Amino acid sequence: MNETYKKAGVDVEAGYRGVELMRESVRSTYTKGVLGDIGGFGGMFEPDIAGVKRPVLVSGTDSVGSKLKLAFLLDKHDTVGIDCVAMCANDIICAGASPLFFLDYIGCGKNIPERVAELVRGVAEGCRQAGAALVGGETAELPGLYDENEYDLVGFCVGMTDYEKRIDGSSVRPGDLLVGLPSSGLHSNGFSLYRKVFANPAPELALEMLTPTRIYVKDVAELRERAAVKGLANITGGGWIENIPRLLPPGLEAVMDIKAVPVPEIFQRLMKDGNVPLEDMYNTANMGIGLVACVSPEDAEKAGYPVIGRVSEGSRKIVLW
Repeated sequence: MNETYKKAGVDVEAGYRGVELMRESVRSTYTKGVLGDIGGFGGMFEPDIAGVKRPVLVSGTDSVGSKLKLAFLLDKHDTVGIDCVAMCANDIICAGASPLFFLDYIGCGKNIPERVAELVRGVAEGCRQAGAALVGGETAELPGLYDENEYDLVGFCVGMTDYEKRIDGSSVRPGDLLVGLPSSGLHSNGFSLYRKVFANPAPELALEMLTPTRIYVKDVAELRERAAVKGLANITGGGWIENIPRLLPPGLEAVMDIKAVPVPEIFQRLMKDGNVPLEDMYNTANMGIGLVACVSPEDAEKAGYPVIGRVSEGSRKIVLW
């Protein structure tokens, strides 16, 4: 045992114990492409490219953000790992990719092995939902940088698609329709605003706010079997206003019907309690829609989700009505 390092605030033995506690959670995500086992310097993955004419790798990285403050408040750490995976996987599927593998990073003030294992169990659950293997990660004990009871959680995901099956919005045309896939709640963006409005949330509200982000990997795969998807937008930081135009090519705009689907109560409460203007909400929150897909009019009914907008000629922006 390194007593000198321990006196400086870093317990390497706790790190070893954390690895042992998370081992089975990590292994539960392994797919046939995983090479090696937990503990190596780098995660190895052999992708199956049989039938793929022109492989394209798609990557994404993100963090849980200040939603973690609610995990600290409730001392509940088993769901934010799902958020971490979701924030990465939901981005790369917008390019038409299927997640292959994921890595996480935990920076903490004090390495509590049981808490780290709880975090990784959440990451592993997110990976199982996304169909991604958890091939590696890092836990860094950083006293003085983080409070003893706080941590940060960041992730990185790599997926693959065939060049001909990628989604890049290039086929979007005026008259196409936009359908909305429902969110599971606040997801994992906008929490600087949400925590300001709900400064001291009751445990029930805090638990609702902690609801993990929906992972859309399977939803999108099923949607693509039913309909030709021309574009996808993950409704994350920036809400509808910033993200929906990202699926459009230049010269087009999205005209959105905000009355097409009911706004969940928690978003209505945020607007009321925080005196937040409607446009600001749509520029921050998902408002009940976590992913938007663009399809042709003839595919709209087959898509199986409510139509919330249409594409028209314009200046690559969003119009709310």
